[in-house]
Amino acid sequence: MKFNKWTMALAASGVVGAVQAEESHPVNTLLSSTTLSGFVDTAAIWNLGTGSTVANRFANTGSDRQDGFNLNYVKVQLEKPVDEGTWSAGYKTELMFGPDAVVMPGRLGGGSEIAIKQAYVALRAPVGNGIDFKVGQFDPIVGYEVTDSYANPNFSRSLAFNNLEPFGHQGILASYQFSEVFGLSLGVANSANNGVGFNGGGSTAGSINAKSQTFGRPESYKSYMAGIVLQAPESWGWLAGSSLYGGIVKGLETGSDNDPVTYYVGVSVATPIEALTVGAAYDYLANGIAPSSYGNAVSLYVNYQLTEKLKLNNRVEYATSSGGVFVPGNIDDERIFAITSTLDYALFANVVTRLEVRWDTVIGGSSLRPFDGHKNDVSLAANVIYKF
Repeated sequence: MKFNKWTMALAASGVVGAVQAEESHPVNTLLSSTTLSGFVDTAAIWNLGTGSTVANRFANTGSDRQDGFNLNYVKVQLEKPVDEGTWSAGYKTELMFGPDAVVMPGRLGGGSEIAIKQAYVALRAPVGNGIDFKVGQFDPIVGYEVTDSYANPNFSRSLAFNNLEPFGHQGILASYQFSEVFGLSLGVANSANNGVGFNGGGSTAGSINAKSQTFGRPESYKSYMAGIVLQAPESWGWLAGSSLYGGIVKGLETGSDNDPVTYYVGVSVATPIEALTVGAAYDYLANGIAPSSYGNAVSLYVNYQLTEKLKLNNRVEYATSSGGVFVPGNIDDERIFAITSTLDYALFANVVTRLEVRWDTVIGGSSLRPFDGHKNDVSLAANVIYKF
């Protein structure tokens, strides 16, 4: 499984560059280290109930995706990574095409199915172990899961991913790896484009350069973020590679007394059984939709490599809020429990093929039957992704 959200701000990418032609041309020389990659993400979902109302998760499992075949999105990525040990510059651009792009803060206009997921200049200053900078639109530094479906253990996103965490930032992020064990990242960004819904975003999401100006003041408000990562060294035996991450993002002021703040702690633990890995995450969003409102979620991940090609990924979630976060149409406190099981089988080269069953059930709150008159929602999904 890929925990790139934990380490993306703490180490440069190691993508292999394109092969140069024998005779260099000025244009070829400039592009020789740029790589092209991406994927096509498709799925089919069958909701076992009689309706299409589902819990507030990511767009790929929204109400409009139930009981049919779906194109989620196509991603095209261009990247030139920075070089080690010197003053170096690079860039990364990720473009999303398709229905999932509508919910992203970098979408190009209201309702557009085209979005800039990331577009930043990467810089490295050879100070100490090297300080890495991202300047532009970049992914958030908190969260166990990421936007790209194939990089997650499950096809559907967690309740925390969609409702408690930002989707992206427009600003600057600095990262420094003090040692093999400890890394730190600090950033500042526009506060108006963190995401959408209840995850620290605002109504201006979708204008990638939007700034939040409230209370009649000319200065725009900013988002501030910090993250630390601790990773077990090789000398720790079977625990080597295990990671502990903590992060905080102070977001947009959406009201006269409302400062959304996301707190995140996540851990990935190797086990004595080589095929088995476990992880856990805790998210808490304070003042997300109103002063003194809250939402929090605990997620547990258990992943087992059954064979060389077959993997079973399980997620168990428990989420609560002061209302209106996880369950559609709910205006009071809510408690929801969920189990997701995903079979991932590597049948074709460069292709992710997954079969997933998910059960969401409301166990408390003012709306105990939000899923078209039912308290339970069960769905079956098939996901096919080609990576290039």
